[in-house]
Amino acid sequence: MISDSVLGAFSRDLAIDLGTANTLVFAKGEGIVLNEPSVVAVKRGADGQPRVLAVGNEAREMMGKVPGTIETIRPLREGVIADLDVTEAMLRWFIRRVHGRRTFVRPRVVVCIPFGVTEVERRAVREAASSAGAREVYLISEPMAAAIGAGLPVTEPQGNMIVDIGGGTTEVAVISLGGIVTSRSARVAGDAMDEALVTWVRRTYNLLIGERTAERIKTTVGNAWPEVEHRAIEVSGRDLLTGVPKTVTVDTDGAREALADPVREIVEAIKDTLEKTPPELAADIIDKGIVLAGGGGLLDGLDTLLREETGLPVIQATDALHCVVNGTGASLDSLEFLRRVAERA
Repeated sequence: MISDSVLGAFSRDLAIDLGTANTLVFAKGEGIVLNEPSVVAVKRGADGQPRVLAVGNEAREMMGKVPGTIETIRPLREGVIADLDVTEAMLRWFIRRVHGRRTFVRPRVVVCIPFGVTEVERRAVREAASSAGAREVYLISEPMAAAIGAGLPVTEPQGNMIVDIGGGTTEVAVISLGGIVTSRSARVAGDAMDEALVTWVRRTYNLLIGERTAERIKTTVGNAWPEVEHRAIEVSGRDLLTGVPKTVTVDTDGAREALADPVREIVEAIKDTLEKTPPELAADIIDKGIVLAGGGGLLDGLDTLLREETGLPVIQATDALHCVVNGTGASLDSLEFLRRVAERA
């Protein structure tokens, strides 16, 4: 039998941000080595089992363009695994891509998960990572990983408030002494913003647009505060009245109106967490403020809105898009630290 130390010598420990929108892989000593959409193109066999045709960028390019015999699947919804078989296949593909074509490797893997997931959902993540070839699996909560990646002193006896707005969930947490004191996991984030934009464009212009177009609107003219710079973008879709392609213009005012509901839910999740924060830690947050991480945290004007709503300082983390994976990767540097902030599966 091959010993664990020998296996470790031939592998690279990995940290995985298994996101609803994108999966990022961090290799110890190297940094981020993979960043691809969490999308898999499959063809179902006669036995119903999926046969993977493409993963990541290649699969995303196929979305909305495939024949009926092929499915493009996003196996994670709202931050958790919705299709275990496809998630296992996706993880296996990503891990093998990072390690090349060598099969004689079994890395230690740390996977970040939303704080509010159920034990069933935790088990699904463990099984997916183990089946994909991990020799040891650790789970770390997304808000903890985001706080580490943002450079917050999570092991100190002081309150640190992190708001991580990803694709499927918004994770709000107050962290002290290496643990989460109070938190809220709201299943409204980037995907909900995209869906809100799709609905608003359909209602306003009788135009049907796809997810990718909605995401482009969000990143180009999406905003949460009325005093942002005015911008506009042309988008195309299918006219629901005539059935033919049509182009319309969406500006910052329209995008803000479309995004009002998901933004309000995020603000309420933050306020709810603040109300449950112990007084001593609340005093720290008054001094240090709220740190925004994740792609959704970059929404134009969101930091200004939160300052107005909470009366607290709001800071956007450096490299907000990669806080979670960088924090997950940083936990690989010390096994003692990893065991303190994560749970071994």
